Amino acid sequence: MRKPHLPIAQNTSPELEAYILRSESNLDFVALLTLWIVLIPFSSFGSDTTAFMVALLTKLAVSFVFAVDMFRRARLAPQPWTYVWAHPIGLLAIGFPPIRVLFSIRLVTSLFRRGHLAKFLAADFVLLVNGALIVYFYERDSAGANITSLGDAAWWAIVTVTTVGYGDLYPVTAAGQIAAACVMCIGILTLAVITAQVSWSFSQQVDDRTKGSRTEILEPEAEAVGTILPTSDLARLHGRLDGIEAQLKKLIHQYDPPHDQTLDAEQPQDDS
Repeated sequence: MRKPHLPIAQNTSPELEAYILRSESNLDFVALLTLWIVLIPFSSFGSDTTAFMVALLTKLAVSFVFAVDMFRRARLAPQPWTYVWAHPIGLLAIGFPPIRVLFSIRLVTSLFRRGHLAKFLAADFVLLVNGALIVYFYERDSAGANITSLGDAAWWAIVTVTTVGYGDLYPVTAAGQIAAACVMCIGILTLAVITAQVSWSFSQQVDDRTKGSRTEILEPEAEAVGTILPTSDLARLHGRLDGIEAQLKKLIHQYDPPHDQTLDAEQPQDDS
């Protein structure tokens, strides 16, 4: 009898979840590292060049890695074929490499949190290298192009990502301009993240110093109070204070009687 298909949330196992947790970030980084290869058509590499062979072999190798990953995930799931058909993006990533852009975005967004600044900057650097390579391969053989070498592409990427913008080098093709717009967004985002991180670090240092100074001031006072006024003597001290207060009230009434009593004492003298 054929088993019913399990829902996506139930078609899993502890081994599968552990494997995904262990391998997902690494695969996303592979997708990010080879982003420029999957976004550049083979025609841009030339037919008889070393770059063409490198790009072809790299694309095949990365596709093989994603195929092995999907195979292992399916084997660890209770229903392998149900798992495969329930994850079409992972299946498309094997035969349609541009879909791996989604994996790169997932990696960058997962690092876009406080405490991951170093990893976020590393991912931004890889994105910058991808952008420079994409612009170079789209621009190098175009009419009127001024980015015709890897050195030109690197210089243009640095000037663009730092928002300096000399304007001496610029893309002229539509694909190169789209890549340039992405590099500009990366530069603005990176500067914003760095500024926010530095501001937060300074504010944390100020808070830590303030808390430290308050602790240094309050702790000696607490120790002094605990030494002079032990808890066991508080009741006795309150009793003594109450007695002193009563004696003070008697003295005040004796030497400074109320105003009504003063008038009564002076009234007989006025009648006589």
